[in-house]
Amino acid sequence: MRVLSDWCPSDAGQDALRREFLAHLAEHADGMWRECVAGHLTASTAVLDATGERVLLTLHPKAKMWLQLGGHCERADTSLAEAALREAAEESGIEGLRLLPGPVRVDRHRVWCHGGSYHLDVQYTAVAPPAARLQISAESDDLRWFPLEAVPDPADDVLRRLVEASGRLFAAHAN
Repeated sequence: MRVLSDWCPSDAGQDALRREFLAHLAEHADGMWRECVAGHLTASTAVLDATGERVLLTLHPKAKMWLQLGGHCERADTSLAEAALREAAEESGIEGLRLLPGPVRVDRHRVWCHGGSYHLDVQYTAVAPPAARLQISAESDDLRWFPLEAVPDPADDVLRRLVEASGRLFAAHAN
């Protein structure tokens, strides 16, 4: 997976996790797909508004908490970035999302696919066009914009770190 091989994470913890993802892919030929019982890659996106001041979050129906948009890779996806962008568009209804260079972060968390598996999540940042219209999907109980500094509860530190990193990335590319 070239994107993970070429990515230079911001800290040692992220680099260790990146190396775990690469080892997983080397050990599991199906590691990209949800059929991989040992765990599989997912792609998610923190969607920022055009000003970079707000983040779009979904109230996940299973997790019962606010999360970034994202999900499983599909065989038609040509890259993790494409999967992240596709999932963000599907779950938000927003047309014209622009993906910033990434990934931004990675995260490994337990899920109950296959009776106990892991999502190896590769996280990106996208920017919505100024007049973006939201369309809630069946994969969400709610879909709302929140100020970057006011991620609501219930949410976890993984989301908070992604939102912080996405805000910094937006600021770096605003010029």
